[in-house]
Amino acid sequence: MNYYDTLIEVADDCPAKEAQVPQASDAKKTKAMVEYELLAKHPYKYTEEDIAFEVYAVLHDIPKAIWPTERTKFLSKGHPHLRVSALAKRYGWGIHNNAEGKLALVAVESPEYKQLLNDPRTTNIRAFRSKRG
Repeated sequence: MNYYDTLIEVADDCPAKEAQVPQASDAKKTKAMVEYELLAKHPYKYTEEDIAFEVYAVLHDIPKAIWPTERTKFLSKGHPHLRVSALAKRYGWGIHNNAEGKLALVAVESPEYKQLLNDPRTTNIRAFRSKRG
């Protein structure tokens, strides 16, 4: 499930020209908001598997005491990569996976994003489009 030395580029049809922080229309957090909070506060701490499970656990109010058991069950099934995340499809965030598979957000307008795009050691893959082409 994890990528290594990879930049997930923003989607071709991403409307954001600059990275934006996801906002909720009501009091409930969205998946993109939880992903953003984890990745923005802790760059290069989490793998894609960590993010997938923690977002699931937070959105489903799973008690931390049973996270190890629930994580094993959760990860035994297939889950989409962050290529389908609204962060890269809608909000203008690239997602960099380092050599250890740990993640950080990279704003589409930043010099770091442009540098990663041109780094021959980094594999570049696009986030999925929001609309069929």
